[in-house]
Amino acid sequence: MPPLKTLCIAALLAAAGATAQPVEQPEAATTRTAPPAGMTAPAQRFAVTAANPLAAQAGLQMLRAGGSAVDAAIAVQAVLGLVEPQSSGIAGGAFLLHWDGRQVQTFDGRETAPAAATPELFLKADGKPLAMRDAIMSGLSTGVPGVLAMLADAHKLHGKLPWARLFEPAIALAEQGFAISPRLFELASSEAALRQDPQAGPYLFDTAGNAKPVGTLLKNPAYAAVLRGVAKQGARGFYEGAVAEDIVRRVKHHARPGLLSAADLAGYRPLQRPPLCNDWRGYSVCGFGPPTSGHLTLMQILGLLDTQPLARAARGVTADWMHAYAESAKLAFADRAQFIGDPAFVPAPGGDWQNLLAPAYLKERGALIGERAMPPAVAGQPGVRLAFAPQAEQLEAGTSHISVVDAQGHAVAMTTSVESAFGNRVMSDGGTGLAGGFMLNNQLTDFSLNPAGADGKPVANRVEAGKRPRSSMAPTLVFDRTGRLVMVAGSPGGPVIIHYVAKVLTGALAWGLPAQRAVDLPNFGHFNGGSLIVERGALTAAQLAELRGRGHAVIETDLTSGLQVLLRTPDGWVGGADPRREGVVLGE
Repeated sequence: MPPLKTLCIAALLAAAGATAQPVEQPEAATTRTAPPAGMTAPAQRFAVTAANPLAAQAGLQMLRAGGSAVDAAIAVQAVLGLVEPQSSGIAGGAFLLHWDGRQVQTFDGRETAPAAATPELFLKADGKPLAMRDAIMSGLSTGVPGVLAMLADAHKLHGKLPWARLFEPAIALAEQGFAISPRLFELASSEAALRQDPQAGPYLFDTAGNAKPVGTLLKNPAYAAVLRGVAKQGARGFYEGAVAEDIVRRVKHHARPGLLSAADLAGYRPLQRPPLCNDWRGYSVCGFGPPTSGHLTLMQILGLLDTQPLARAARGVTADWMHAYAESAKLAFADRAQFIGDPAFVPAPGGDWQNLLAPAYLKERGALIGERAMPPAVAGQPGVRLAFAPQAEQLEAGTSHISVVDAQGHAVAMTTSVESAFGNRVMSDGGTGLAGGFMLNNQLTDFSLNPAGADGKPVANRVEAGKRPRSSMAPTLVFDRTGRLVMVAGSPGGPVIIHYVAKVLTGALAWGLPAQRAVDLPNFGHFNGGSLIVERGALTAAQLAELRGRGHAVIETDLTSGLQVLLRTPDGWVGGADPRREGVVLGE
C-alpha cells in the first residue's frame, strides 16, 4: 500500500507551538493529468464547471433541459457524491451563493453540532485534546448534515425543473456503474481505515484489500436507493426514517461513539444570511460571512496587498509581490483565528463584520508590513476588546466546488464538503441493506479541538450545541462597475481555499490573465505560522533565495487546489478547470 502523501505545513504547527513535521494533506495530490476537453469556444447561453466530468455532464444536461443554475448545481452535487466521495456528498455541508439577476443570496447548509455537544467534546480524560487523526476517525466528528436541506430550500425559490428530475443522472450512474477515476483510485489506495469499514471496504477494495483499479465499473445500489427516496420525498427522505436511523446508528456504534441523534437530523434548518460584498479594484466581490472565514480573510489579504505600492503595481508573481502577500496573509489569518466563528454564538468585532475590512483598519494593519518577514502576527483591534483567545491552527480539509451560469444569466457558486478525504471514513447504506452508500462527514473537527487558549479565555470557534463550525469555504461572485456579473469562482482546499481564490481573482482581474491561465498559476499560502508554502517548482531559485534572504522560511510542496472558474469575456463565458484534479468546463 503506498504511503499517504504528506504536506509539510510547518506554519500550522508553528502556530500551534509544535515542532515542524509532515502533516497529512486533507486530500493528497494525485497524478496530474490534462483535464478532459471542455468548451472549444466561449459559451453564449450557459456553462458549468465541476471537479469531475460526469458531474459536469449532469449539470449540462439540466441546463439543456431549461433548468436553472440551482437545478444544475443539485444534479452536479448528486453525481459528485457518487464519483468523488472523498470530497463531498449528501451527508456533508455546503455554502451556496446565488445571483438571480437582481440580488445576491446566500444559502448556508453548514453542518451543526449535536444538541448534546459541549466545548469539551474532543478532550480526553486528562483534559488534553485528542490527536487530530483520532478525532477525525470517530463518531464524535460527525455533524448534522446540511447540504440536502439547503439545496431543497434553494430549489423552492429558484428551481425550474422538478426536484425528482435532478437526481436522475446520479441514480442512473449508481445503478449502471461508473468507471473509477485515477484520483478516486489513488486516494482510496492510501486509506487504511476505509478497508476496515463494513460498507466502504467491500465497495472500494477487492478481497485482497487492494483498491479496485482505475476503469473498474463501480455500481452503488445503496446510493441509488437513497436518492430515489430523496427524489420522491424531498429532503425529508434523508433527514427522517431509515436513512437518518442508519446514520445515527453508525455514529453511536463507532469505537469512539458520537452524539448525533435522530432529533438532531429532523431538526436541522438551513439558513439564509446577508451576503458580504466589497469593492476591490473597480469590482464588487461578493461572498459569505461567518461561519465561514473565506470571504473576510480573502478580502483582508487583497485589501492589505493594495496598501503596498510594489504589490499593487505588480503584474505577476515576483519576489516582492510574494513577500507582500505572505505578510498580508499573516495579518489576515491572525484576525481569523481571533474573531471568526458562528455569528449566532460569536459577536462581530464592533458589531459589524465589515469592520475587519474598513479602509482605515487595513491601512493601519498594512503599515506593519516592512522589508523583512515579521514574526507571527497578532490580531488587531477593529473597535473591540479581545474577549476570546486566538485559535491555534489545525488541519482543515478537502471539499469540491461547482460554478454555474444558466440561460437567464443567473449563477451559482457552491463549495461543498465532507471535510477530510472520505469524511470520518464511515459509509452509510441508508438502511437499505445494499452495497455501497455515502460517506459521513467529519466537519466537527473544523471546531477548535481545544475550547480555551493558554490564557484560559474561550476560543471563539469552540464546540457548542447547535453551533456551526468555522469554515474556509469561499464561493465568490464578482461584478463590474455596472453591476454585471463577470466571474463565478471557488475552490476546495481547507484553509488554503482562501489563497487559491485570492490567486485566481488577482490573476484574472488584476493581471488580466485568461481564466485557465489564472487557475494554472502556482499555488502558495501563509497561515501566520513559521513558513510560507509554495507549490513545487512555482518559484525560481533566485526568487526563493530572495524570499529566504528577507527572513521567510519557504517550503516547496504539492498544493492540491480544485478551482472551478467561469469568466465573462466580450465573446461569452469561458472557464478554468483545475488540472490538479479532474475538473472540466462545459457549456453552449
